[in-house]
Amino acid sequence: MYPTMANVDRWTLAYGVLALIGATTLFNMAYNIFFHPLRSFPGPFWHRASRLPFAWDAIRGNNARHMYDMHQKYGRVVRVGPNHLSFTDVQSWKDIYGHRTGAQHSQTPEHAKSTVFYRSIPNVAKHIINADRSEHTLLRRAMSHGFSDKSIRNQEVLIKRYVDLLVKRLHENCSDGEKPLNMVPWYNWTTFDIIGDLVFAESFGCLEEQRYHPFVHMIIKTIAVGGIRVFTGYLNLDFVANFMMVISSFQRPFLELIEGMHVKLKKRLENPVERDDLFEGLMKHRKDWATPTRTTLTQTPQNLEMKSLQSNAVIIVVAGSETTATLLSGVTYLLLSNPEAMEKLKHEVRSTFKRADEITFASAGKLQYMLACLNEALRHYPPAPINLVRDVAPGGAVIAGHAVPERTMVESSQWAMYHDDEYWREPWAFKPERFLVDESTADGTEGEARDMFEALQPFSYGPRNCIGRNLAYAEMRLILARIIFDFDLRLADDSKLWIERQKTYGLWDKLPLNVYLTPVDHSATTPVPVAV
Repeated sequence: MYPTMANVDRWTLAYGVLALIGATTLFNMAYNIFFHPLRSFPGPFWHRASRLPFAWDAIRGNNARHMYDMHQKYGRVVRVGPNHLSFTDVQSWKDIYGHRTGAQHSQTPEHAKSTVFYRSIPNVAKHIINADRSEHTLLRRAMSHGFSDKSIRNQEVLIKRYVDLLVKRLHENCSDGEKPLNMVPWYNWTTFDIIGDLVFAESFGCLEEQRYHPFVHMIIKTIAVGGIRVFTGYLNLDFVANFMMVISSFQRPFLELIEGMHVKLKKRLENPVERDDLFEGLMKHRKDWATPTRTTLTQTPQNLEMKSLQSNAVIIVVAGSETTATLLSGVTYLLLSNPEAMEKLKHEVRSTFKRADEITFASAGKLQYMLACLNEALRHYPPAPINLVRDVAPGGAVIAGHAVPERTMVESSQWAMYHDDEYWREPWAFKPERFLVDESTADGTEGEARDMFEALQPFSYGPRNCIGRNLAYAEMRLILARIIFDFDLRLADDSKLWIERQKTYGLWDKLPLNVYLTPVDHSATTPVPVAV
């Protein structure tokens, strides 16, 4: 077949379009390298030239470790994308996430959470994580009572009931240490059941049925799809992301989650009994959000109530369960990989308590070595190791001594900072003892740098720090104390290098953590109490 003018014209047009795309790409890369306002910041060539390498690392789950490698090579500030800086300077916590008060408040507005990372899904009601400053203040004020020390202490009986059920189920399934149990789902089931009761006035029934509730699966699927949506947005491929959201396989988890959430919230709203729990504050203040004076949210009270409650309920459930379960899995692995630390913790727990019912919020809170183990685990294995990204406010900012222009994406890279040998002695070693030294006297021997505890901010920093910190510590101490009191633990061979083999997709993609649990016969020995 001979070519026609029509064929030639089509091929010419196709080649022309490809050439234009190529030329535009090369122009953008040249601009990013030689003319961009961030051109003076160091970083790998391809990261400075294009957003693709950072997104590719994220999609493959390698971002946390690659960020560490880049900081080791290029220093305290690295240009990880054309318009994206990562910091490991301790000052960056204050400069990026810190409070702004007085004159500074008006002159230097808050660095808002990045729309790419926190508002990737359109038409979703704002919640405490992604709300703007004014809305966040209202939501946090409404939730603050439920997350206070007093309120959490009032929930101790409820929380202990689920911890008792966890231990009971472990005794039923451990086969006296003859077969390993995967501790990851057991921790997840416990924290999901607790948070479900504290939000919806009923648990998900995970421990009772020894499986994930379908609603929990919906949440996990939604997180996975949301992660994909973030990085298509990061690459400025919003049309791809929007197309994905009309495909049934991507859209279904969101629709199922909304439907399931609506059913649970409707049941909670119909319950006239007030509960001093995590959600009661939002229940009491929900009418306030629909007043005619509020212009930043929709003016339809019914839609506003349900959409806002749905969004915030999902966030509380995820943040109050997944992260706590992740840390419990991490500290279990780290203790089993460091027998000396495990023996010290066993001695502390078993010499302090004679019976399981003596383990309470107050008594577990006095276990100093346990707290040191949890803090060291948070350093080693932070549940959210990367991507606390902010957009620099209008007018720009000075971050860790560097002038950064407005609209730049900035973050403090936790994983890289927590393994920096200029901040931590033996950063790759699990040493809870470092947290038993008073910070004011932690200079070590002459010529030895102290551990820089202010670098550790696993609950973030400033006005947007995690509101659930008190609840997380109370749960972790109680659960870990009961596990150590009731069982001797041994790591299965197939779970060695458990952390080292994991990927990170915003959160950790946890592998099975197989552990042999042998029940302890406390009637055979008489523990010797120690001072706590």
